Amino acid sequence: MFFLSGCTTAMENPPAFQYQELQTSYFKLASWQKIGNPQQPYKIYIEGDGYAFRASGTVSSDPTPRGRLLREIAFGDKHENVVYLARPCQYVKDKACSPQYWSNARFADEVIRSEYEAVKQIVGDAPLTLVGFSGGAQVAGLMAVKYDDLNIRKLVTVAGNLDVQTWVEYHRLTPLDLSDDLRHYRRQYTKFNQIHYIGTQDNIVIPSISENFIVDPQTIRKINGASHNTGWKDTYEAIRQE
Repeated sequence: MFFLSGCTTAMENPPAFQYQELQTSYFKLASWQKIGNPQQPYKIYIEGDGYAFRASGTVSSDPTPRGRLLREIAFGDKHENVVYLARPCQYVKDKACSPQYWSNARFADEVIRSEYEAVKQIVGDAPLTLVGFSGGAQVAGLMAVKYDDLNIRKLVTVAGNLDVQTWVEYHRLTPLDLSDDLRHYRRQYTKFNQIHYIGTQDNIVIPSISENFIVDPQTIRKINGASHNTGWKDTYEAIRQE
């Protein structure tokens, strides 16, 4: 097992992947990288919101994910260049960390900028596919529409939270008033090649919210019986092949 300082969660370190901390303008981000041929396309997996809130509804002290879904998909991906990229303050903490960055500022400009800078450090100008799980889909989308120097060939979402305002209203949550929202860039977002995996039993990111946001229904892949975090194993390989 591989332990990170300041982190309460143990993380398996697959032999093919190297752990690297990426310093950006705002945050230090944790990543696990398997780079076989830097001249080939990259696949970047962007983690969800993690353990942002306790069951009581209060903000957690550590947003490091407890679920393994995206890690398992990424670490089994056979492409030459694969990266699992955490969100700010997951697995590793730095002085910029504050609970707002996994609550109402989870999609703030500085968060998106940091994720972009990390991706750019890794891939440079190489073509890449971004795979975003849950809130990671929002991060990937905002990166794509805001930074046109990323050579994105495809966006893939898994249980992706694409319409933050509607999601907040549906669950009657406190507005994410310090966050941006992909709904403001919907026209730009539609220009990207994209595929969306949606669990039919997902009660966190409700299927209808995603379906109403996605313009082309042909890009939707419904996974029968899948909830937000379970029921995806038979779909892992299809996601890896995107």
